[in-house]
Parts: sequence; structure tokens; C-alpha cells
Amino acid sequence: MLPIHFAPLQGFTESAYRLAHSKFAPGIHTYYTPFLRLEKGEVRAKDLRDLQTEHPYHLVPQIIVRDVEEFNLLTKAVTELGFQEIDINMGCPYPMQTKSGRGSGILPHPEKVREILDAISQLSRAASAPKFSIKMRLGHTSPEECLQLLPLLNEAPLAHITLHPRVGIQQYKGALDFETFDKFYRDCKQPLIFNGDITDLEQMKFIETRYPKIAGIMIGRGLLANPVLAAQYAGLPCSSATETLLRIHADIAADYARHLQGNAQILDKIRPFWTYADLPKKTRKKIEKSKTLEEYLEAVNELA
Repeated sequence: MLPIHFAPLQGFTESAYRLAHSKFAPGIHTYYTPFLRLEKGEVRAKDLRDLQTEHPYHLVPQIIVRDVEEFNLLTKAVTELGFQEIDINMGCPYPMQTKSGRGSGILPHPEKVREILDAISQLSRAASAPKFSIKMRLGHTSPEECLQLLPLLNEAPLAHITLHPRVGIQQYKGALDFETFDKFYRDCKQPLIFNGDITDLEQMKFIETRYPKIAGIMIGRGLLANPVLAAQYAGLPCSSATETLLRIHADIAADYARHLQGNAQILDKIRPFWTYADLPKKTRKKIEKSKTLEEYLEAVNELA
């Protein structure tokens, strides 16, 4: 069985979700936070609060940077909270980040990647140094970008690399580029984790078979749709996907009720929970059109 990593998803896998998922759906090796970033030169307080909540599971903070200066500031903030593992996001495909040279937007700039890897090498000389990993795409505009970066990545002291076989400008559209992933896999000297469009056991077995040296599988939207997918893969006892979704939802709703003000705010925060779930069309429509918390809960209760 390969280790299963829960991909970070902005707006979904925040602390309330991670805690509820870890309670009701076993089988996850590592959870990652949605990326921490700088805002006006400071680490966002919201991101730091997400790290300071209860986490009785293996949690790795993820950071997103455009240069070594941002890397140093975010690394300092994370390690000061006691974390000894940090994942660097070089894969986010959304223009809000890529236009600033963050996420997949850094991949066409090998000199910036080199500076960050050099900083990691410098830090690694200390006995108490954190471990770093990278989550990336094949490139931002060209899949060749990852192959051009591979010699640099191979020499860096990394815990692992997670690779999604699309380029950033595709976002989540179009076919996965297994041909380029195969080349990267063949020549990569780091532990390599596969990420991309994994939604069922058959696909997980396919990755296992095609890549016998793969170090793990990272799943995001597939786990939001079926929270017990990792448990099913590992043969662990678990409830049905729908029952588990309802349990996770109840925990998250209770958490938001404690920390948010007003039903409208709670509704805006929790309604997206069902975005990736496989729901009856009628129920999905009711959830999406609900204007009050009462209407929303009535629609959700149809799933029970």
C-alpha cells in the first residue's frame, strides 16, 4: 500500500475540515495546509491561525513564494510555530498567484528556483533544520520546464517531490501528460509522489502498477468527493462515503456555528462543502439555491 497524502485545497481543507476528516476517515498519511502566503510583506494572520489549531494527525504546512526573500520569511514564521516539515507550492495554476511568479508561475524561472533550493541547502546544514518538499506541475506553459529543472531538483536535499502531470495554464482541464511524467519519473532521484485526477481505487491501482517506484499518491478533489477513498484503498474499516460526508459536515457546521457570526456567514462558508460530492441532482440544486440556513439543512437532511 502506498502512503496517501491529502492535497491542500484553498477554501476546503482548512483546520475544521482536516480535524473532522481525520476523525471519521482513516488512511491518510499526511495532511497539508492550504498555502501560507505573504500579504503586504507580512504572513497572513488567517494562515497562521490555521496552523495553531488542534491537529492530532500528521500535518505539513505549505507555503507559496515568488523568490527567496518570501521563502525565508515564511519558513521563519512556520518553524517558529514548531513545525519541522514544509511543503513549497510550485504548482498552483490560478492567475492571481501565477501572474506574480508564484505557484506554477515560478517554474519558467530556473534562477529563482535555484535560489530557493540553495537556501534549502544552506538551512539543511543545521541539525535542527526543517525538511522541505515541493509540490509542482510539469511547467507553467511548457511541460519541458520540469525536465529543465530536474538536475537542480535532484541535487537538493528534499524529502520528496509531488508532481501533477499538467501545466499551469491548463488549470484542471485537458488530459494528464503521462509521457512527460514518465520522463520525470525515470530520471528523478528524489522520492516522487503522483498527484492528479485520482478519484477511485482503479486509478490508484493503475498508478501503483505503472510506477512501481512511486513514493505515494496525493489526492485532493477525489477525497472531497469520497472521504473514505484512502480507507478503502488500505482495507480499513469505514462507513459509506455518504454517511462519512454527513458526519464530517455535522462537525464542520458545529465548528462554524461556534466561530462565525450569523447564519448567512455560516451558510456562505459551508455550502461549498458539497461541490465535489456525488449528489442527486435534485438535492444539489436545493443546496445551491438555499437562501437560508434552514433551507440548506433541510436539503442536506435528504441525504441521511
